[in-house]
Amino acid sequence: MHIVQTILALALTLGILVTLHEYGHFWVARRCGVKVLRFSVGFGKPLFSWYDRHGTEFAIAAIPLGGYVKMLDEREGPVPDELRDQAFNSKPPSRRIAIAAAGPVANFLFAIFAYWLLSVVGFTTVAPIVGDVTPDSIAERMGLAEGMEIHEVDGHRVTSWRDINMRLLERAGEHSNVVVAVSDEGRRDKLSTTLDGWRLRDDNPDPLGEFGVQPWRPDIPAVLGEIAGGGRAEAAGLQPDDRIMAVGGEPVANWFELVEVIRNSPEQTLDISLERGGEIINVSVTPESRTSDAGQNIGFVGAGVAQVSWPDEVLRDVQFGPLAAIPNAVSETWADTRLTLVAIKKMVTGLLSPTNLSGPITIARVAEASVSSGFEDFIRFLAYLSVSLGVLNLLPVPVLDGGHIVYYTIEAIRRKPLSEQVQALGLRIGMALILTLMVFALYNDLMRL
Repeated sequence: MHIVQTILALALTLGILVTLHEYGHFWVARRCGVKVLRFSVGFGKPLFSWYDRHGTEFAIAAIPLGGYVKMLDEREGPVPDELRDQAFNSKPPSRRIAIAAAGPVANFLFAIFAYWLLSVVGFTTVAPIVGDVTPDSIAERMGLAEGMEIHEVDGHRVTSWRDINMRLLERAGEHSNVVVAVSDEGRRDKLSTTLDGWRLRDDNPDPLGEFGVQPWRPDIPAVLGEIAGGGRAEAAGLQPDDRIMAVGGEPVANWFELVEVIRNSPEQTLDISLERGGEIINVSVTPESRTSDAGQNIGFVGAGVAQVSWPDEVLRDVQFGPLAAIPNAVSETWADTRLTLVAIKKMVTGLLSPTNLSGPITIARVAEASVSSGFEDFIRFLAYLSVSLGVLNLLPVPVLDGGHIVYYTIEAIRRKPLSEQVQALGLRIGMALILTLMVFALYNDLMRL
């Protein structure tokens, strides 16, 4: 059932973004006088299709990993004399550039709309208050301490740990100063230190953790939430709302201590004392052995933690009026754009490992998690993925929209197109590069599984 939900989440996510991207091409092509033959969401054989009054076929295809807009073009087949003025290749370079750029532009506009909608509806976020600070870390050297709330990083306002992670990711590998504005018990201060070429881990980088900061969290008692069907916890008779008091005679202070004991005890029988309905009950459970991402054997029982409420004083309500939300939405979209460009640059220069490149499996898993988390998380994920799609499509690589824009720009300057041999060579290079990246991203996905 979980696999079905993940596949549906992927289809929904890519369906929305691909439709928006291709509609951008379609809408501008129509207004530039180009005849559109087919608008397809997905690749492969159409599952069903229909035609509009202009003779354009709209299709939903079987493979939901992209889409395309097929336009009348003399380079792809014979065109009747009466329709030549509607062929894509007959239009001047400026119109072809506009059509090629329209898809990525549609992605950016959607992201702005998504962030505008979130800003107007409003949302509640947890204030970025510092918890533990790692000894001898950059954070400790800077002077960050438990209880401080972070308000700015390098002059940019931050309202969540997500914002801070994005800002720190941009600074990886740099040698300049990083400046953080904080407040502590009502007093405001600015802290700074030199990064000295700070690098992120190659595998699963965590900018915040590697900077030396753990977010503050409320005390989480060892109280069970959801119990997975067919798991060792269910077999032992554990139930939701059970409060774990001790394991093997040793008191358990919080949820994290309980998790640590279970992880360190694969296939070892544990004697557990718990409180249920005011009574103390003793049970035995044997954690199932599983392999972690790091290749270690860890224990797993199939029990989640009971939901814990955040104190009101650490929650921040964020909401803008319809007009004030516009610059905020543009700023959020630009931040995502800059982050994507910085990540690409750092991968090329070796400051960020290419193992962080993700493919459809990771997108599917994140999509499923964001859909399950609720409206705000899903919209944020859609907006960020839409920006990434827009940026990647504008890269000057043949096959992508950016590559076509480069070709048409050169044609406008030279007043004649590049030779077919040069374009064909660029196409082969572009196809090889894109296929290599796709295979590498899929390999990374499989390794993460």
